[in-house]
Amino acid sequence: MSTDISFTKENIDRYLKELAKEFRRLNGNKMPAEIVLVGGASILANYGFREMTYDMDAIIQATSAMKEAINHVSDSFGLPNGWLNTDFARTKSYSPKLIQYSTYYKKFSNILTIRTVFAEYLIAMKLMSGRKYKSDLSDVIGILREHEKRGKSISMGQIKTAIIALYGSFETIPKDSADFLEGVMASGDLETMYQQYRKEEQDSKTVLLDFEKQYPGVTTEDNIEDILKAAKARKKQTDR
Repeated sequence: MSTDISFTKENIDRYLKELAKEFRRLNGNKMPAEIVLVGGASILANYGFREMTYDMDAIIQATSAMKEAINHVSDSFGLPNGWLNTDFARTKSYSPKLIQYSTYYKKFSNILTIRTVFAEYLIAMKLMSGRKYKSDLSDVIGILREHEKRGKSISMGQIKTAIIALYGSFETIPKDSADFLEGVMASGDLETMYQQYRKEEQDSKTVLLDFEKQYPGVTTEDNIEDILKAAKARKKQTDR
């Protein structure tokens, strides 16, 4: 889900804290809940290179009271319905093993445990998705760059192991993503690569938004890559 509401490292914790309070009020304290943050929310929780995200994708393990608690927080803070959602479970980046390889983040109100997908496992998810019009590729570089700065560089071997653990085989990721990863790991300048891919993603998003204004309702997950290539080619011809 994507909205005009932005989530930041600071307000994510605030919303999750309120969610835990609401869940405890509705559900009592006998049945704890667990949420695993993925995607942009996990990047905000673990890293400093992204200022915000428009998605709060998660794996939610809780009683039915959690849905009502999510709606209460939505009403209290003016958030859209489904501000915290499991929509990504229908995408190719989902794996039932994500819970197993997630990492503890925080616990709120002694009832709600938050875990995140982190480091090479988050990279594996981003590579599996590999969307050029989102932040998938620049996020991969951002994660690698930040771990390098921390003195805990992530190796190609670790990434391959994570991909195999989540998806069964390294060959399951798109060829474009595999080629991209090889180029990034061979690069000696992650900073420049990050800026380059971030700009390309922003340009792609602008091209798609312009296309959708002209042809509303045409774009789908299945045709979006082809539409983006064609739209970019047309724009290049027009700009000459």
